[in-house]
Amino acid sequence: MKNVIITGSSKGIGFEMVQLFAKNKCNVLALSRNNSSIKSLSLSNVNALDIDLTNETDLTKVQEFVALNWKSIDIIIHNAGKLIKKPFSELTSIDFLEVYQVNVFSIAELTRILLPHLKKGSHVVNISSIGGIQGSVKFPGLAAYSSSKGALITLTEMLAEEYKEQQISFNVLALGAVQTEMLEEAFPGYKAPVTAFEMADYIYQFALTGNQLFNGKVLQVSSSTP
Repeated sequence: MKNVIITGSSKGIGFEMVQLFAKNKCNVLALSRNNSSIKSLSLSNVNALDIDLTNETDLTKVQEFVALNWKSIDIIIHNAGKLIKKPFSELTSIDFLEVYQVNVFSIAELTRILLPHLKKGSHVVNISSIGGIQGSVKFPGLAAYSSSKGALITLTEMLAEEYKEQQISFNVLALGAVQTEMLEEAFPGYKAPVTAFEMADYIYQFALTGNQLFNGKVLQVSSSTP
């Protein structure tokens, strides 16, 4: 049974991914601020921790769980994200910091403290956005969000290079429009052509097998703009 960590597990794509991995005989550690939705599923091979990813004390609880129960990790999916939509003239440094703390800094820190448990063949999948791709269509109000997702792409490339000798793979998926609460926040009333379950299924398959062909790569997973 593979050991899988998924952040942003309480709703949307993360919620669907937890169920997919669990139903396919993986041990899952689900991380979110409030995991009541996951706990209500009562899945025997899923542990859910209520974690603030921006709190370093909370992050140590994840490392402690792994050290006590798993020893090693096969897959980490950094799915949690934060979006603040404001005109650039209204964005403050605090807004930028809040977005980057979730979308970049917490990913770096959680990955760092879990490195001792990653082994040859482990796969870390970071979830970015098509908005973070250089040359992609950009939308007003998303300066903090899109720039943070661009930073995550570069971070992924750097980690892949730094840990290639250990044969730990790092890849990043730049997602297009998926029907989630975050999409509704960014583009009210827009109906995406992809459901949360459909995208979760794609990420699930990629997390299991993508590292056989890719390392340090950004894959654009988008059928529409936005």
